[in-house]
Amino acid sequence: MAIGIFSEDVSVPDFDQKLLEQTLKHLIENEGFVSGDVNIIYCSDEHLLQMNKDYLKHDYYTDIITFDYVDDQTVSGDLFISLDRIKENASQFADSLDQELFRVMIHGVLHLCGYHDKSEEEQQTMRGKENEYLKYAGKLSD
Repeated sequence: MAIGIFSEDVSVPDFDQKLLEQTLKHLIENEGFVSGDVNIIYCSDEHLLQMNKDYLKHDYYTDIITFDYVDDQTVSGDLFISLDRIKENASQFADSLDQELFRVMIHGVLHLCGYHDKSEEEQQTMRGKENEYLKYAGKLSD
């Protein structure tokens, strides 16, 4: 698995990239897929808002937009993540920045593995999976 870390208009946050790679690889394999290339691109609220308008025709802020390049069983994609949203969410939910970063990156890869979060039931499943993989990474206690 290759994880590329990039930024558009913000600095790349400091986190354990090796742990992230191990966690995402475990997630992908545990969900029955093969690891491909995943790019994580950090950006500002404004940058991601413009992408949301341009690509999804949504006029609102979001923490992540996932572009799916999954080919058969090989999971690949681009995760555009707003650091502004991550910081705000971490504060709002009284989580560490590190935990919220991992949660959103896990969330994006779960989308690549076919999970959705439109309905209440899908959101509950997604949150349960996020917590499972956060625990694996040591970012969430029991």
